[in-house]
Amino acid sequence: MRNIGENSQLSADAFCVTGAPRRTIARTMALDRITLTTFRNHGATRLADTARFNLLIGENGAGKTNVLEALSLFAPGRGLRRAGLAEMPEQQGDGSFAVSADLGSEIRIGTGVRADRPGRRIAQVNGADLPAVRLGEWLSVGWLTPAMDRLFAEGAGARRRFLDRLALALEPGHARHAARLEGALRERNRLLADPAEPDPQWLDAIEAQLAEAGAAVSQARARTAAQLGSALAALPDAPFARPELDYRPGGPASAPDLAAALAAGRRRDRAAQRTLTGPHRDELGVTMAGKGQAAAECSTGEQKAMLIAITLAHAGLLDGARPSLLLLDEVAAHLDPVRRTALFDRLRGGAAQVWLTGTELPPFEPIAGEAAIWRVADGTVERLS
Repeated sequence: MRNIGENSQLSADAFCVTGAPRRTIARTMALDRITLTTFRNHGATRLADTARFNLLIGENGAGKTNVLEALSLFAPGRGLRRAGLAEMPEQQGDGSFAVSADLGSEIRIGTGVRADRPGRRIAQVNGADLPAVRLGEWLSVGWLTPAMDRLFAEGAGARRRFLDRLALALEPGHARHAARLEGALRERNRLLADPAEPDPQWLDAIEAQLAEAGAAVSQARARTAAQLGSALAALPDAPFARPELDYRPGGPASAPDLAAALAAGRRRDRAAQRTLTGPHRDELGVTMAGKGQAAAECSTGEQKAMLIAITLAHAGLLDGARPSLLLLDEVAAHLDPVRRTALFDRLRGGAAQVWLTGTELPPFEPIAGEAAIWRVADGTVERLS
């Protein structure tokens, strides 16, 4: 990314590569020549000669998850930690960071922040700037982290974000619709909370934008949930607990009906000082098949197994789409040997490049012979095999 580091200490290679125009991307392409520059505790990390399976081994706090977070920034949004841009640069640096990688032999993608523009994320493909929301057009990225273990016990917002990320991997345009929805919803809520009576014509315009974007978001979520549901229904109940999904929209799914509902609810919404109808109130219900029990009421182990099942089913849906990346943080740590073997077998059958982290190698022995393995320590990465 040539222009990001002009006023920082970043080297040109941290962001660069100019040249080739956009080309058709084969779905089997994998990331290689990955560089992290002043990102978290990685001052200058480079990972080359990657494989289908990539293992990052090291002690807790060594910087393994930081590598996965860097890779997750190749998707639109805030990455797997949902961190703010100010949290990502190396603490001793100038406030800038860069992450870049080759996608096949002719494409280089990158993202980061310049020191002179700390609040603005920049994305580039082959040296050309593009909005970060368009990164999903080049690469589908999915992840599973320990922080997600409480997904079913948290509020509906966490599950909406989860579903949005799954939808985005299948439909890159979802990121733009979601951003438009967020902006229109924020503006409508601002008008509703203003002591002065809002201009009806201005509300009409905002609600039209909200309805158009909201309908697109709701419909993409419904399609994603339906596709996932079909994929999950074809799976056996073991060794991973099989979840059943129930997508419940928070408002009408068509733009005209949603616009009418928003207009009809203005008095109520103004009293509440917030919008009470729309896709921002969608819910993704999850139950454990066979037991008919809500996921939130299942054991921690059952919830983890259902999350893995959803993640694997979603990865299977990506096999005919863009190149895909699957980031699995400490996923093998709490699985018994039977489930670990089943996990690795399922991953072998997919098309995604897989990145896994762990504190030791033995849990990954079934795939060690076919994996690239790195030792991570204090923000440095050493290739082991």
